[in-house]
Amino acid sequence: MTLTRRRFLEDSMLATAAALLATTPRMAAAEAPQSKSPNEKLGVAVVGVRGRGGSHIRAFATRQDTEVLYLCDPDTAVLEARARGTEKLQGRRPKLVQDLRKMLEDPRVDVVSIATPNHWHALAAIWAMQAGKDVYVEKPVSHNVSEGRRIVQAAAKYGRICQTGTQCRSNPGMRQAMELIHQGKLGQVRLARGLCYKRRPSIGPRGNYPIPKTVDYNLWSGPAPIKPLTRPRFHYDWHWQWLYGNGDLGNQGIHQMDLCRWALQLQDIGRGVFSYGGRLGYEDAGETANTQVTVHDYGPKRIVFEVRGLNTAPYRGAKVGIIVYGSEGYFVSPSYSGGTFFDLDGKPVQTLRAGSDRYHYDNFLKAVRSRKPEQLNAPILEGHLSSALCHLGNISYRLGESVLVSEAPQHLGKDDELQETFARFAKHLQDNGLKPDKTRIALGRRLRVDPAAETIPGNQQAQAMLTREYRKPFVVPEQGAL
Repeated sequence: MTLTRRRFLEDSMLATAAALLATTPRMAAAEAPQSKSPNEKLGVAVVGVRGRGGSHIRAFATRQDTEVLYLCDPDTAVLEARARGTEKLQGRRPKLVQDLRKMLEDPRVDVVSIATPNHWHALAAIWAMQAGKDVYVEKPVSHNVSEGRRIVQAAAKYGRICQTGTQCRSNPGMRQAMELIHQGKLGQVRLARGLCYKRRPSIGPRGNYPIPKTVDYNLWSGPAPIKPLTRPRFHYDWHWQWLYGNGDLGNQGIHQMDLCRWALQLQDIGRGVFSYGGRLGYEDAGETANTQVTVHDYGPKRIVFEVRGLNTAPYRGAKVGIIVYGSEGYFVSPSYSGGTFFDLDGKPVQTLRAGSDRYHYDNFLKAVRSRKPEQLNAPILEGHLSSALCHLGNISYRLGESVLVSEAPQHLGKDDELQETFARFAKHLQDNGLKPDKTRIALGRRLRVDPAAETIPGNQQAQAMLTREYRKPFVVPEQGAL
């Protein structure tokens, strides 16, 4: 059975698999017990309380063994709204601060949970660990490759517990699926495909917009330079501007990038990277790609990642998920909690599905109490490696040259996988009214990577993009300055 044949299975088989996944009973898994002793209750500070920060608040404020002591956010309007909700959950109002350095001085704070914009993740985590706190930090754990490695080094130096917010790694269904893949259920596995097919509309025209009066823009900008606000919506849409975010590759996509790397048992950032795509279908204040393919070279193994922000149909039954290809079958995960194994003829063989965010917080707190980082399901090293893959893809893309879609195949060589992936990429654009002979994309640089040194040798421009210039005093320390 060839790989090409396995990729073009009948839609009916996919529908059967989707139905099976939806009806399979959840696996039983006991939640970790929580201490009711006030003397064992951990004090938590949540930094960045809008969006994902609300999930952090609910996770810690509804437990018997933790209490949210502080909420920290540069936006006082968001802070006040979250404070009312937190008080309802735990019966006690947390303290509110805009500057996280103020609450780091409080010895009652044991844990700092970080859900800020991406450009703050590394510095907030490092400052917290330097202050003697354990850290739960959202994905991507970094805004660039270098600062991710700094968090890893800080956790080791200060002996702190640091968990990455890739909750898939704690879900029982996904853990069992990965164990089966590693035991050979799919035979020999050399390719994993990540999918981020997530419709993203225009964020509005580029302009000069007022900063919300409730926001301390100096604190919000932090490590980034203070620049005029060029997007209509202040919150969330920073994801699509390079100073603060990493596009959907580093937003949603890192979850699936992490699963791909986990499935293939890859423990470094690869030997090379190549990416192409563009911000297509509209012109707006966004800068990052909304349509992108990234290929990571691991010698005999490969990760291919696809981002599609325009209208698109599922691929093999998944829109946000992964596909792991093996010599004896393949695995499709369309969720955070598991997926379905298929044989080479596309017949569903086994479905595993179980989990929720609670498992990941349980795992983190267990390690905090035991002081054993090896108990973490998503230690900061795993978060760094998976985040770094997203950053490398964006570096290749940003250094790309403009070509017509119709011209791109000639630059891909005789690699069947690359050609097939690009053919679907081009068809996707056509389905959205973008003609190949009139639509231009950025064809990224093929970059060689030194996985041991985490450098890009032979390309000074790309090497410089592994870090950034930091605005004082919001500087992510170098290795020797930790």
